[in-house]
Amino acid sequence: MAHRFSEPATTDTLKHWLALYHTPGVGAVTFHRLLESDPDSPGLTHSDTRALRNLGLPQQAIDALNHTDTAAIGRDLEWHDKPGNRIMTCYDPDYPVLLSQIETPPPLLYIHGNTEVLSEPMLAMVGSRNPSAAGTRTATDFARHLSATGLVISSGLALGIDAASHRGSLDAGAPTVAVMGTGLDRVYPARHRDLARQIAEQGVLVSEFPVGTAPRAENFPRRNRIISGLSLGTLVIEAAIRSGSLITARYACDQGREVFAIPGSIHNPLARGCHQLIRQGAKLVETAQDVIDELGTLAVRCYPPTQTSVTTNAEDETDKLDDEYMQLIDLIGFDTTSIDQLVCSSGLTPAEVSSMLLQLELSGYITSSPGGVYNRLK
Repeated sequence: MAHRFSEPATTDTLKHWLALYHTPGVGAVTFHRLLESDPDSPGLTHSDTRALRNLGLPQQAIDALNHTDTAAIGRDLEWHDKPGNRIMTCYDPDYPVLLSQIETPPPLLYIHGNTEVLSEPMLAMVGSRNPSAAGTRTATDFARHLSATGLVISSGLALGIDAASHRGSLDAGAPTVAVMGTGLDRVYPARHRDLARQIAEQGVLVSEFPVGTAPRAENFPRRNRIISGLSLGTLVIEAAIRSGSLITARYACDQGREVFAIPGSIHNPLARGCHQLIRQGAKLVETAQDVIDELGTLAVRCYPPTQTSVTTNAEDETDKLDDEYMQLIDLIGFDTTSIDQLVCSSGLTPAEVSSMLLQLELSGYITSSPGGVYNRLK
């Protein structure tokens, strides 16, 4: 997509683009074909049916162009005129460069927040909507540390790993990009309204869907291609074999971007998607530095990373623990372990084990999960 406007689209040009964008039967492929004929008013300067049909428009679309959805266009333009909002065409000068390079980039982007964030180097972080406590912590820590290097974290505002990644960036005082599968006048899931507001204040919300678009299953794979398309690479944290996160990783691979995956326990079904990606050639990641090393200088904005490893010096910290606590940590390991197993293995009483587990969890050495099981974190 070589063509660029010298400045943002005028209101008249935007009206023409929106008229075609709201035309039934016109997808991104057809839209881009029509752009080649007339970037300012694609498809609309050809008044006869034969010319429009030769440009690839189905009869349904040709008929619809004669009855423009003025209400939908009006809603979009009204939204566009509000503070902090913008509808950006793919020919605008500040349309994200990496996104413009994918096959069939979104003709229009609806943006709420700081548009300048979209010009920064990004890393996509995605994963399970129902992660383990350890997975959530990993996502938050990685996002926090990677943000410190100047990378902007992009994700999809979904439950689980997406939300943890956004929050890690926000905790670091850094911007983050949320790509949504709805119109930007809606937040899905609804419980993330406050999170979306924080992201808009500190970063930016992005969608290719017009105002009023409700959450529909078919929209989210389309959203995923934008998450990966904006980014230098995609990092997957906890994903089952059948996971939307693997769709994002596949898009990243097809777009020529890096794919990273964090391995997990062989007993954790949420690790199997990551293991599959690694077998297929994804970069195995243990620390944030692994990502930085792979992305090279593109990942660093204006200052060197202050701390890029999310792992801590476990030897220094565990030296402070009593021998009994050290023994218990070793018995827990990094796989899920129940209290019954620990009582049996340690020779301690259930009351002693429960008390020690509480202290270790409060100190951040282990994490608990539903069902009375524990995982080692350090």
